Amino acid sequence: MSGADQVDALYQEIILDHYKHPHGEGLREPFGAEVHHVNPTCGDEITLRVHLDDDTIADVSYAAEGCSISQASTSVLYDLVHGKDVTTAFGVLEEFQALMQGKGNVEPDEEVLEDGIAFAGVARFPARVKCALLAWMAFKDAATQAGAGTATDAFQEGR
Repeated sequence: MSGADQVDALYQEIILDHYKHPHGEGLREPFGAEVHHVNPTCGDEITLRVHLDDDTIADVSYAAEGCSISQASTSVLYDLVHGKDVTTAFGVLEEFQALMQGKGNVEPDEEVLEDGIAFAGVARFPARVKCALLAWMAFKDAATQAGAGTATDAFQEGR
């Protein structure tokens, strides 16, 4: 088995682990905003809630149905943004989005994305990119609705 094959196998293992043992699953209260997103291409669905405490993502809770990629991506999202300040969380979102839209040509930053690097191979399959991004786009909408807009405006202006 080549080094690349070993990495792909490890990434598949990470995705399957998050799929089988999702982190942060279940809808919780309190929450500042709730959104429902559907991927019409494949039927994946998510209802996602965001609770802010000042400029901190105090909680992200969700109920989701779909393929292993969308489910695992949601679990990874929870790990990467829960407890972070809004600016950091939106920075992680931007990094994950760049990875997914890079068609397999973006080198993931493991320090920022942690288990999210496992989705690097998914970026080579355009039909699956929407699956991986479903929860992230729902998070962006819910966080903005919950009042993260001022922090994300500052993030955008700082770029």
